[in-house]
Amino acid sequence: MIILTSRLAQALGIAIEAHDGQGRKASNIPYIAHPMAVAALVLEYGGDENQAIAGLLHDTIEDGGARYAQRIDDEFGPAVLAMVEACSDGTAEARAAHRDRKADSLARKAAYLRNLEQHPQTDPALLVSACDKLHNVRSILADLHRIGPQIFDRFNVSRAQTLAHYQALADIFQAKQVPAADDLARAVKKMIYLAESGAN
Repeated sequence: MIILTSRLAQALGIAIEAHDGQGRKASNIPYIAHPMAVAALVLEYGGDENQAIAGLLHDTIEDGGARYAQRIDDEFGPAVLAMVEACSDGTAEARAAHRDRKADSLARKAAYLRNLEQHPQTDPALLVSACDKLHNVRSILADLHRIGPQIFDRFNVSRAQTLAHYQALADIFQAKQVPAADDLARAVKKMIYLAESGAN
């Protein structure tokens, strides 16, 4: 059995701080629910404590700012920081500096895919990233059932671009045989069906 320590609680505290006042897209759900779910999925798929910590912290640099990078390194070490950075597609400061949100989002998504492809199959960050995307897709699926395809209007890129991005992610994780990959692929397939058929 995986041994968990107080480091996990420490990471949760930092994640709560970094995401204070933030919510999930177009909902009343506190953003912290997402990293908590990612960390839980990491553990369900056999990840270790460092991977679960990275799951809790995976959006802190992206949403809380670059200052969290040094803090993660100081408090949890370079292995956790490397996983968090691998799951980030930029800092909060860099994202705020871009005026064309669609072009910036497309560029970041493309860079994220290129980065994933370069990671060896044994890289522990892959499981954290796959669990992040799996929870995202499951959230989209829930909204598709509840609201319908118009939920894609909340994203910075088009519905087709969003679906293509998640399909590319699923393909990469399956090729690298990441434990969560098959569940992600099934969820993406269902998401694409519901989005394109208009069914809910």
